[in-house]
Amino acid sequence: MPDKFTVIRVLGVFALAIAALTLLVVIPEFAVAQEHGATDGTDPEVAKWALISAAIAAGLATLAAGYAVAAVGSAAVGAIAEKPELLGRVVILVGLAEGIAIYGLIVAILILNRAG
Repeated sequence: MPDKFTVIRVLGVFALAIAALTLLVVIPEFAVAQEHGATDGTDPEVAKWALISAAIAAGLATLAAGYAVAAVGSAAVGAIAEKPELLGRVVILVGLAEGIAIYGLIVAILILNRAG
């Protein structure tokens, strides 16, 4: 089994890859819209950094939620195997860990609304 730091490094590289792919898709479309006169008063530099920050916020929150659900979920399965009556409590804990991804998505939406 890989150690904790190897897993974190792999997740970090994966997050950067997701952010890079998002930027490769979104920024050229934004540039084409700017060239064709679809200006809405937004500074392209501000919009570029807003897209980058929204992608990082959503991507890292999703990775953190996955890591938290893996840690809490594996402990929850062990607890349920020993005491089945703990099912309701551990489902709540797994749901709280999953909420991290929703918070990241909300932050990304707020960033994009503020920049636009």
